[in-house]
Amino acid sequence: MRRSWWIPVICGAVILTIGMGARQSFGIFQKPIAADLQVGRELWSFGNALSMLLMGVFAPFVGGVERRFGVARTVAAGGVLYVAGMVMIGLATEGVLLTLGNALTGIGMAAAGFGPIFAVINRAAPVGKKSLALGITTAGGSFGQFAVVPFASILLDRTADWHATILILTAVSAVMIPLALGLRENKAAAPAAGSAAPQGLRAALAEAFATPGFWLLTFGFFVCGFHVSFVGLHLPPYISDKGIGLTLLGRAISPTELGGWAIAFVGLFNIAGAILWGWLGGRHRRKDMLALLYFLRALAFIGFLALPLSAGSILLFAATLGFLWLGTVPLTSGLVAFMFGPTYMSMLYGIVFFSHQVGSFLGGWGGGRLYDLQGNYDLMWWISIGLGLFAALINWPIREVPVARLAPRPA
Repeated sequence: MRRSWWIPVICGAVILTIGMGARQSFGIFQKPIAADLQVGRELWSFGNALSMLLMGVFAPFVGGVERRFGVARTVAAGGVLYVAGMVMIGLATEGVLLTLGNALTGIGMAAAGFGPIFAVINRAAPVGKKSLALGITTAGGSFGQFAVVPFASILLDRTADWHATILILTAVSAVMIPLALGLRENKAAAPAAGSAAPQGLRAALAEAFATPGFWLLTFGFFVCGFHVSFVGLHLPPYISDKGIGLTLLGRAISPTELGGWAIAFVGLFNIAGAILWGWLGGRHRRKDMLALLYFLRALAFIGFLALPLSAGSILLFAATLGFLWLGTVPLTSGLVAFMFGPTYMSMLYGIVFFSHQVGSFLGGWGGGRLYDLQGNYDLMWWISIGLGLFAALINWPIREVPVARLAPRPA
């Protein structure tokens, strides 16, 4: 009996809810860790950036592991590594253990992240539902921002103990491991007559590398990573630096808590945004939707800098960016699968995702480095605007057609 394709969608979405939610909360620990360890912001920024980079480095290899051992085992192993890294961070009292823990969480999220989960969903979902299914799964990571980040910020604000807060998040993250059972796949059917010719690993790589659209997509995804890492890691301390709080219904919300709620707003509105962009990707050219999305991101950054800074402008920016946050993921992954087929989708998306994580490294570490050098984030905001416009321009000329190998063959 074949299982419903909704099972991997739901389990994958919950895994991303927990894993991505915990990671997106790391921005609120920027100032407490710097104060506790008596270091600048570059240390925690570098640890997070290294985590993002390693997530990208291991993503293509995870595609090969997933092909050999199955998605369920791969994701479960990634969950174990992720939890182990969180334990190391929670127990750290100096920079080395803090950085090693971050590195381990990055490797864990490579195995328990978007690539393997998207691969199984792309194989399980019906043809007309693939883009929507990927969008729903992506929304899971956003819901994690909405559910986990405010919880972590409130806990940190009340206890003033970042170690305890991290260890509580670690306990929550352990749920990822048993959820991997929901990603087991049905036995593959025999290829039908007239289907595309079988392809080896080297041939798949050569085919992708010879396709200009693959590289344009890869360079564009670099920008997404830069934006997500910079905003996720540095928007909360930016709000705290400016001393922007909020009084709501007679209750004072501190700048630290407001920073958590800003990231939560990004996640909340991206629940709708990821599903919307996934739905649009099923009805319009994905590359056009990507170009539009990156252009709108650049406008969102410009609007944030143009408006007077207040709690209202911060939450408006967070909500706007939320609609544009991870909408790139179902569009990009769906485009990879459409152009090159599902067989090596996890590996090829892993290569594209590596570029995303290089951008994440530069956005996360660069924000901390420039802050320590200049005492502000001004230059990072303008770099983010320029990169958004660049990504819009290079996604536009992509030829959204399957490679010649996928053309129907005579029976």
